[in-house]
Amino acid sequence: MKYSIVYDRGRVLRVRCGDYAFTKTQGYGISAELSALPYVESAEANFRSGSILVTYAKGSRKDVLRYISRLDRRYLPEAEVPALAAADDKFKSDLCGIVGRKILMRFLPLPVRNVITAVKALKYVIKGLDSFLRMDITVDILDGTAIGVSVLRKDFGTASSVMFLLSLSELLEDYTRQRAKLALTEQLALNIDNVWKVTEGEPVSVPFSSIEVGDRVIVYAGNIIPFDGTVTDSEAMVNQATMTGESEPVNKKAGDSVFAGTTVEAGKLEVQVRELSDSSRLQNIIKLIDESENLKAGIQSKAERLADSIVPYSFLGFAAAWLLTGNLRTATSVLMVDFSCAIKLSTPISVISAMREAAEYNIAVKGGKYLEAAAKADAIVFDKTGTLTQASPKVTDVVPFNGFERDYVLRTAACLEEHFPHSVATAVVNKAKEEDLCHEEEHAEVEYLVAHGIVTSYSGKRAIIGSAHFVFEDENIEVTEEQKEIIAEKSVGNSSIFLAVGGVLAGMLVIEDPVRTEAKDIITRLHKAGITKICMLTGDTESAAKRAADSLGIDTYVAQVLPEHKSDYVKKLKSEGCTVIMVGDGINDTPALAAADVSVAMSDSSDIAREVADITLGNQSLADLVTLRVISERLMERISANYRFIVAFNASLIILGAAGVIPAGTSALLHNGSTMLIAAKSMTPLIRKK
Repeated sequence: MKYSIVYDRGRVLRVRCGDYAFTKTQGYGISAELSALPYVESAEANFRSGSILVTYAKGSRKDVLRYISRLDRRYLPEAEVPALAAADDKFKSDLCGIVGRKILMRFLPLPVRNVITAVKALKYVIKGLDSFLRMDITVDILDGTAIGVSVLRKDFGTASSVMFLLSLSELLEDYTRQRAKLALTEQLALNIDNVWKVTEGEPVSVPFSSIEVGDRVIVYAGNIIPFDGTVTDSEAMVNQATMTGESEPVNKKAGDSVFAGTTVEAGKLEVQVRELSDSSRLQNIIKLIDESENLKAGIQSKAERLADSIVPYSFLGFAAAWLLTGNLRTATSVLMVDFSCAIKLSTPISVISAMREAAEYNIAVKGGKYLEAAAKADAIVFDKTGTLTQASPKVTDVVPFNGFERDYVLRTAACLEEHFPHSVATAVVNKAKEEDLCHEEEHAEVEYLVAHGIVTSYSGKRAIIGSAHFVFEDENIEVTEEQKEIIAEKSVGNSSIFLAVGGVLAGMLVIEDPVRTEAKDIITRLHKAGITKICMLTGDTESAAKRAADSLGIDTYVAQVLPEHKSDYVKKLKSEGCTVIMVGDGINDTPALAAADVSVAMSDSSDIAREVADITLGNQSLADLVTLRVISERLMERISANYRFIVAFNASLIILGAAGVIPAGTSALLHNGSTMLIAAKSMTPLIRKK
């Protein structure tokens, strides 16, 4: 493709290939191909100007130009226009339309302009009358009255300006909301790599993309159901909150329909795939995001109630100004200014923009009220394994007991653990793979007991694997004094799980679970950010828990806790007046996550943990907690600052208008202009990127 270089400085290069040298989809295709090259940092192809802007790695200029020169106009790559880009294009188009129509009006004869203005005013007047008849005293009545009075007074210029500014405000709000929704949609989209497909009667792990309609898949406890389908075997409790909004799980059995995006809480299901498309899941996401807008921050709800409550006083001010001055024009100046418009616009835009900004940091927030709670929080409770510790623990030792072979212990443990979404289970499976230990399916139905372990029949014998509490206390597996000494020695500073077969202790697996490298620093920063109580809850032994807590500088910890105990601890903190953030990743954390004021799930959490959580951290770093705290606090500061400005500025306009210092048109211009500026300011980032 022929081109000319229009900018070439540093590592930034812009070439021009001619107007409309490629289509919009081809432009995105070129951008995508260029961005995928190892020596290109970013690329953007503009189809209107036919230009390509590239930021490249040092020394790669010739490679970039070589790629562009080899482009063939007959076979240009194409890519679907990203949803965010489409939203941006629509906003620009709508904005140009509103401004263009306003400019065009200036060239029309005055009588024609007045008729058009009067016709447009009907929409606002009717909307205000509708609110009045429903006894819903809102800003719609104020807008309709202000515009209607201006038209009746033949002040068509003022009416036209007010409607123009209102149109811009509405467009700005809609655009902000749409972008936030799209950003959250990307965050919440279903992301599954592998599924368990039933092949010749046995479950086999296969790529998600290889599944076809009619295939049967197994979904185990804690996992998301990946497809719409029909249950063909087994029975399970399914959480359908993403589809129905109901948090209580529903029993599903053979013949029942299940839907993509819902989660198996207990049991397992065999599902025959009915629909491959993820449209149903996307619809659920859209529904969730729509509902998230209703999960308003308390300050947002208060602002909206205050805004509506002010409307009657605006009419009282109008009446008072008319009686005192006898000048309808002066009195109309009061109607042109209202606190409610700016308050009702700026507050939700601030909240939604904060949610959008959080999404840019890979933090998915399901509602504004959770940002408010995160800002107010003074206590945070951490699960240990997979949250404060590395998401990928390792098996460092396998200790056989009672005549069992080491390889048998590891192979059997891997066979039992491979079906369940937990970092420790993954560690066991990975260890078996490293040692090339084949763990074929030799067990019967597997039952997962949350926070305890796994029970099944293995080669005709009852097999269990899990915590010391589960194996030795609940299952009453015998352990000798000598074995206790070995267990105590091996468990110092580490986690351990135990395998028993046929009622006999077969062995233990020692799990190295090092803390995250950033954890200590993040704990310190959370303290500085106003979190006065930082707690750690774990099912690990006292020694392992103490070692982790001491190394991280955690205020308090509780070891060997069950899921219900975690939940009780969170409720206890709340009863003491604390606003609590709970951070977890596993199935066993879900009761505590549900009990907290704000629940946070890590990126690699179990599916059900992410479903229950109010906020999900998309990156594998605790640093996002600090980012979340900063965004939340600055959001509350912004809303308060906006409120103070709105009250002061608009009160000044009302006083000046009532005194006859400024006319109604100027009041409207200044009021609506300030509202738009506040709305625009509310869209700016809360955190400045370096």
